Amino acid sequence: MGVFAMPSLGSDMEAATLAEWLVRPGDRVRRGDVVAVVETQKGAIEIETYESGTVAELTAEPGQTLPVGTPMAVIRTDGAAEAGATPPVETTPRPEPEAPPVAARPGPVSAGQLRASPAARVRAGELGLDLAGLAGSGPGGAVVLADVEAAAARGAQPSAPAPQVEMRKAIAAAMTRAKRTIPHFYLSETFDLQPATDWLAERNAARPPEARLLMAALFVRAAALAAARVPALNGHFTDGAFHPAPVVNAGLAVALRGGGLVAPALGDAAALDLDQTMAGMRDLVARARAGRLRGSEITAGTITVSALGERGAEAMTGVIFPPQVALVCLGAPKLRPWVVEGAIRPRQVATVTVSADHRVSDGRQVARFIEIFADALAHPERL
Repeated sequence: MGVFAMPSLGSDMEAATLAEWLVRPGDRVRRGDVVAVVETQKGAIEIETYESGTVAELTAEPGQTLPVGTPMAVIRTDGAAEAGATPPVETTPRPEPEAPPVAARPGPVSAGQLRASPAARVRAGELGLDLAGLAGSGPGGAVVLADVEAAAARGAQPSAPAPQVEMRKAIAAAMTRAKRTIPHFYLSETFDLQPATDWLAERNAARPPEARLLMAALFVRAAALAAARVPALNGHFTDGAFHPAPVVNAGLAVALRGGGLVAPALGDAAALDLDQTMAGMRDLVARARAGRLRGSEITAGTITVSALGERGAEAMTGVIFPPQVALVCLGAPKLRPWVVEGAIRPRQVATVTVSADHRVSDGRQVARFIEIFADALAHPERL
């Protein structure tokens, strides 16, 4: 037998509300199957099982708020079923291995008697609307995005302070803990981005808008290649020790429209080409903002990349997402005078800042990471 427990979906999560079971007793499940939806301050998250077997019992009810580690279900594992054994159930939650991301389930979510799609919940949160006061037009009377938009168009008034205030509190608490417990140090370098800018413009010229690459994809790809070559920056610090990751799962810092931040992971990013990287980023960002991420995507990141985009500050220094040990921040590209072959010319430049955990790495390793990162963008055709 195995216990399916409420997983931790980030250092800022202490508990979550079970919104919906997607399985029933007697159902067969495989490792990586989505079995439930939980509501967190980051939205509706689909959570998976990490064992194959048969659902023996559901011990938690939709609508319950459960601390991390609370048993939610009992799964009769395949090994136990074959042996005919029924050993005592261990209630201590085990570390969850990563499961590969798959497409998310778009259906409605229920919490107690309230049914609403994840997209409707996210939009209602942005507007500060109470879902309980809306009539649903979806399956089984579920409130869908169109119902929320219609209510907003009718001038429905917010019934309470928007929930992003609570998310901001949770983020603040998590980042305070991270800053207090992780001995951060920082290295920065401004580098010539003109080769990548020119190459990207040429590459996108013949492409339709939906197939064009963004500079952020080059940043993520370069960071993934650098992390693969500097393993001291790629992994997790847990139980007092560093555990390097076998692959680079690049976390993407995504700003949510209603406020707050999530960092879902792009799995095995070093093995993806630029088009695959761009497609994966578009998918993650869209689902993050619609509240349709999976639990493994929230927890699998081994290094995170945060970019300000085309507008914003010239440089940014961030706080590491525990249990990761490094964060790569990119300021907005700027046109600056730059020395090229002994002459001063106008060039697009960008500043990269790496926040690193001094328990694991030192300045030499981070400098090597930055060198590889900048060199990759100086030769974008190799990406």
